[in-house]
Amino acid sequence: MRTLLLVVLLGLLAAVGYFVYSAMAVGGDPIPTEGYVALALGAGFSVVVGIGLMMLLFLSSRRGYDEPPHFK
Repeated sequence: MRTLLLVVLLGLLAAVGYFVYSAMAVGGDPIPTEGYVALALGAGFSVVVGIGLMMLLFLSSRRGYDEPPHFK
């Protein structure tokens, strides 16, 4: 079973490597400045949203909101 898993994972790694190589070998126009700005803003926004969600997760855990209700 481990051998099958190893073969499948190595096959996926080879497929990803081929995809990356074929994507990098394609010629074309370089990305314009507006593209880099949009990429940076999108990545920055994603990081801010991720940090905000993790902060909410830890805050709710520390305040006990994640605990099951205790009925008396």
